[in-house]
Amino acid sequence: MTRTIAAAARVAAAGVFGLGFVAIVGSGAAQAAPQDCVVERDLVGASATCQPDGGENYVLHLDCFGLRSTGPFPMYGIGPYTQLSYPFTPTGQRTTVACTGVGPGLIAVATNAYVEIYRG
Repeated sequence: MTRTIAAAARVAAAGVFGLGFVAIVGSGAAQAAPQDCVVERDLVGASATCQPDGGENYVLHLDCFGLRSTGPFPMYGIGPYTQLSYPFTPTGQRTTVACTGVGPGLIAVATNAYVEIYRG
């Protein structure tokens, strides 16, 4: 079992570093779909700030690809997953989310980031 986990970790690391170039090329500030929202993405995370445009709160969605926890430690999986900036962030405030923090020793890259506005 230890060999299987070690082999999976090596394959994941090679895949993540291969995707790293793609993520770096696509990183930087971008205008999000909702009006008056700015999303900034880097290699492993993203942050967003939305100004009032009819919505009261928003959530930042971050799509990641890499090694992630799939259950109780030490169960890992390789593939895409989503991180969210819950709880809701009030408009005008900045929120940040990263592909890390879902288990010990995990490696992943950010592949997409977008904002979802909630109107009350």
